[in-house]
Formats: sequence, structure tokens, C-alpha cells
Amino acid sequence: MPLDPLAKRLLTMMAAAAPQARGRPSVEARRQSLAKLMQLARADAPDVTTRDGVLPGRAGELAYRLYTPANADELAPGFVFFHGGGLVAGGIATHDRIAAALAHATGCRLVSVDYRLAPEHRFPAAVEDAIAATEWVAREAASLGIDADRLVVGGDSAGATLAAIVCQEAAQTAGLAIAAQCLICPVLDFEETSPSREAFAEGHLIDRVTIEADLSDYLPDGIDAADPRVSPLRATRFTGLPTAIIHTAEYDPMRDEGNAYARKLLAAGVTVEHVCHDGMVHNFHAMSAILPQAQLVLSQIGEQVRRAVER
Repeated sequence: MPLDPLAKRLLTMMAAAAPQARGRPSVEARRQSLAKLMQLARADAPDVTTRDGVLPGRAGELAYRLYTPANADELAPGFVFFHGGGLVAGGIATHDRIAAALAHATGCRLVSVDYRLAPEHRFPAAVEDAIAATEWVAREAASLGIDADRLVVGGDSAGATLAAIVCQEAAQTAGLAIAAQCLICPVLDFEETSPSREAFAEGHLIDRVTIEADLSDYLPDGIDAADPRVSPLRATRFTGLPTAIIHTAEYDPMRDEGNAYARKLLAAGVTVEHVCHDGMVHNFHAMSAILPQAQLVLSQIGEQVRRAVER
């Protein structure tokens, strides 16, 4: 299907505003760019209330924000959410509207986690924080108003990387049960360059230069990009993983790895609900100010999560 006209218009506007000589973005520029992009998110979630707190990470306290939809049960399903941003940008504030919208759509009490970012904190800091946060939510579920037996772990873009890794690690760890994983435009493979990464390397919201800069800032020297804690698509075992809800986009550089992950999970006997959205670009779910499909996909995710936690 052709690129969606509204998405095409957005990409044209972004290209016109970008410098002609496209070089490696600084970390600060990367963070500012993501914060500006996330202003296109809209949250149709007037009934969601929030509470901020801190939880124990591997290297100190981590901030979190708890989102509670109206009429939530005393013990509602829980959703541990990791924001996108290439593991170098983003935070609770940039993804506040998306987190609220997901809490509203899914009926979950959602915990958005401020994990450590690179280059100040390089691999495996974010992975350690994601695992620690999920374990804490499971352990403290009752005090958060969460049913520990109905726990979802998810994220968008690089946040989905962390969610996938958490689920793979949990499958090897006794005592941590995850009902479902929700991966939105996931980044899952830095080992090989897929056809979609080649086809959409330029001019499709996130480009090759930015992706390579993020990885360089995130990975210390000597770390193999094929390590499943970096590239979860490269894991060798997928059996026993939680039900997966995966949303990819036709014009996303990361499309092929998300689609491949869905196939690997299906082949391993995992229940998968996967949708590749025609005509859409990376991060489209967070641009409802421009793309009507953003609200539609969030509603769809809400229905899928509700089914998954009631199975």
C-alpha cells in the first residue's frame, strides 16, 4: 500500500525543517527532537489519574508514574511500560499522553518507568532497570492495586526492546509470571540489516544515522550486537514466552524484525496477535494529532490486552 498521505505530509514537513547536511545528532539534539515529536501525541483519557513514586533499581531509585483508569477494580490488571527513544532519549514526561491512553484503553493500572539512559548509563543499565522494575511491580502488586496474575509488560520502539528482553529473562526465572507482552514498533535486531532497514534508511521518521548513533551511545566496546539482551530476535529459545501483542508499520525501518519476531513466537507455540499497519511509519501510534490511525491502534491494543489478561 502507498505511504499514507498524512504520514507523507508529516515526513515532507520534517525533511524541510531538517538541515541539508545530515550529520550524527548530539545526544541533546536527539532528546529535544523526540520531546518535540511526542507533542503530537494526544491522550483521550480524561478518566485516568496519576501518582508519582520511586522504586528500587539496580543502581539506585527509579522514578515511576502510576496511571489508574476510572472504575478500575480494587485489583486491576497491571501494565509495566517502557518508553521509546533509542535508549538515549525519552522519559515519563515525553510519553505521558501515550501511557495515559494505554491505561484508558486497556483498563490496566499502568506503571511507566524512568529507566537509566545512555550514554550516561550504557548497556546493560537499561536492561537491569527494566528487569528490576518488573520484579518490583510483581512483588508490590497488591499495594499498587494490581493483580499480579494479570501482568502485562510492554513498550514502544526501544522500550519494546526492553519489554521483549524482560519477558525472555522472566521465562528463565521462577516466580515471575507475565501474562502478555505488548510490543509497539519494536526494535529487536542490531545484528543484521534487514530489507526494511535498507529501504527506509532515509526520510522515514527515524533514519540510519540516528539508529547508528543511538547504538553507539548505548553499547560499550566489546559487546556483541547479537547478544539477545541487545537483539532479542537473536535469542535461541522462544517457547514458554507470554502471549504477544505486536504492532508493526509498513514503512518503518524496524518492520521486518518485528514481523520476524511474531513468526518466531508463533513457530514456538506462543499465542500472537500481530498487525502490520499499511501505509504507516515508525512511532505512528504516538502522532494522533496528525494521524487518525494512532487512536485506532491504541483502541485495538486495548481490546487485545483485555483479551490477553482474561485468558
